[in-house]
Amino acid sequence: MTAELLRIHPDEPEPALIERVVQRLNSGEVVALPTDTFYGLAVDPVNLRAVDRIYDLKSRARHKPLSLLIADVSQAYELARSIDTGFDRLAERFWPGPLTIIVKAGSKLPLRVTANTGNVALRVPEAPICRAVVAKLGLPITATSANLRSLPECTYAGCVREQFGDKIPLIVDGGPTARSMATTIVDLSGGANSWMILREGAIPTHEIALALQR
Repeated sequence: MTAELLRIHPDEPEPALIERVVQRLNSGEVVALPTDTFYGLAVDPVNLRAVDRIYDLKSRARHKPLSLLIADVSQAYELARSIDTGFDRLAERFWPGPLTIIVKAGSKLPLRVTANTGNVALRVPEAPICRAVVAKLGLPITATSANLRSLPECTYAGCVREQFGDKIPLIVDGGPTARSMATTIVDLSGGANSWMILREGAIPTHEIALALQR
């Protein structure tokens, strides 16, 4: 099997092509597609066989949860619980954008997606292709970076094909990604308006602090 390369316009995704991507996801396949930071590996997070496939492809430790891309802030309220004002402030200030927010997972998500932590990492990306896929699928998609362990993250489709070869059936080519820096990850799962930066990326820590101190 050779990976199919599907060219989709990065700013105005063609609906018929988005439908093709969604059909693959509904079939339990792994699809590589561009986010606003790096190319990522997308599956339907409720399909546990597809989720396992991502862990296998990346040789990823099973205790590490997968982050999810969502289409808008309202979707976060369907997937999470115990959301506080800190979440609202960060989402209003930085979404869509390169900020991943960890919150308590709601009952709709399988525990395996949270790696049995009970937490979920959510992000609304700036990339129109991702948001169009999520909107059409009606579910979030996984967003772990499309690279093999010890190899660099990919900012273009050819890099994904070089690393994974024929292990991924479909690679969406949306051109180079807008950034070459990972998302910032902030953990709000502790509750009581507590927060912790787990990874400083495209958004500096001081900007997070300013947003939360409003």
